[in-house]
Amino acid sequence: MKLRTSLAALMVAASLFGCTTSSNHGVNVTLVATRQNAGQIGTVTLTDWDKKTGLSFFISGAPTGVTLPLRLYSFINNGSCEQPGSVAYAMNDTVNTERQPVRGWSFTRTAPVPLQTLLDGKYSVVVRTASTDGNADIFCGDIKATEPVK
Repeated sequence: MKLRTSLAALMVAASLFGCTTSSNHGVNVTLVATRQNAGQIGTVTLTDWDKKTGLSFFISGAPTGVTLPLRLYSFINNGSCEQPGSVAYAMNDTVNTERQPVRGWSFTRTAPVPLQTLLDGKYSVVVRTASTDGNADIFCGDIKATEPVK
C-alpha cells in the first residue's frame, strides 16, 4: 500500500513540475461587446499548438433575436479593434457553439499561425453573427502579450 501511495505522489509531483516549466501556456484576451451586443462580456484564451494557435471562446450572450442554435463566425484581423484592418485569418470551418450550464456559450477554433506571430504583430479577434442574423460584429479583442495563462 505504501508503494502505491509513493508512486501516486511521485506522479502528481512530476505532472506539476511539467506544468510549471512550460514556457508558453497561452494568453487571455478580453472580448469587448460592440453596441450591437451591449451589456455582454467575453473572453478568448489563445494557446500555442505547434505551428497553430488554439482559441477557446466564452461569451455571456448574443444579441436578442439571433437564431438558435447559435452560429458565430470568428476572425483574426490585422490592426486593432479601434482601427480594424483586413481579415488575416478566418476560422470558420465550423461555426457551431455549445450552450453552457451557466449563462453563456463556448466554442473553439484553430488559426493556422503560431501564437508568437500573433503576439509579435498587431492583430485583433472578432466574433460575428451569421449572415441570417445580420452579419454583425458582436465582440472584439486586441491580441497582445500579457501575463501567461497558467
